[in-house]
Amino acid sequence: MSTFTTRDGVSIHYKDWGAGRPVVFIHGWPLNADMWDVQMHHLASNGFRGIAYDRRGFGRSGQPWTGYDYDTLADDLATLIETLGLRDVTLVGFSMGGGEVARYIGRHGTRHIAKAVLIGSVTPLIARRDDHPDGVDVAMFDGIRSAIVADRAAFFEQFWPLFTGSNRADSTISRATLDWTSFMALQAGLKGTLDCVRAFSETDFRADLDKFDVPTRVIHGDDDQTAPLALTAAATVARVPDATLSVYEGGPHALYLTHAQRLNDELLAFVSA
Repeated sequence: MSTFTTRDGVSIHYKDWGAGRPVVFIHGWPLNADMWDVQMHHLASNGFRGIAYDRRGFGRSGQPWTGYDYDTLADDLATLIETLGLRDVTLVGFSMGGGEVARYIGRHGTRHIAKAVLIGSVTPLIARRDDHPDGVDVAMFDGIRSAIVADRAAFFEQFWPLFTGSNRADSTISRATLDWTSFMALQAGLKGTLDCVRAFSETDFRADLDKFDVPTRVIHGDDDQTAPLALTAAATVARVPDATLSVYEGGPHALYLTHAQRLNDELLAFVSA
């Protein structure tokens, strides 16, 4: 199993497929690198090097007690890029992973970055604040953490229909896919699962987005029930100078599942351009 070690000594699992210009995939909460297998396979089969890693606390990576803030998570991504000697990188972040892309650029710049893709991203800010009145009341996220502590498996069972859109009449998501999604989520440590709820909901990425200076594709479903388009993608594109918005009609949050082929084609076209 391929691993690298973070600056504070955490072992991080990653997979490295194919050869060519590197595309680094950052997964969403509360999943792991396996969520990207279809996209990784597609790009690696078409002349690119796909790299995906399990965030600290998730999947096969170490489960430290601390380090679930975005500064640390962005530094973990920087360590991956440095360890593997990656250059001319396209960063692809889904949901919470979009925040890591933003904070990495805000904190480390784009010296090694060629392009960025944000899919169902939590940027620029989810929580409500005095200067962000359209955000979500933080009490909702307090409730999420309480429900996870009380019965994590049951919480996720109720969460996946919103995440995948399987609560819509025309959904084609199978029971097996929902079970696989739960399997990934339950591999994570409880501490990281809880701390990352605060991180992705309350972290303000507005200043990070202002530092983007590479071509950026923002991809979002217009039926995203967990990260509404107006609050996230539309606001993100308004802040990033060289960004284009791609809206998937009827798309839920988990576009990597429900619109896999369209997403594969769009990613390949964007990184190839």
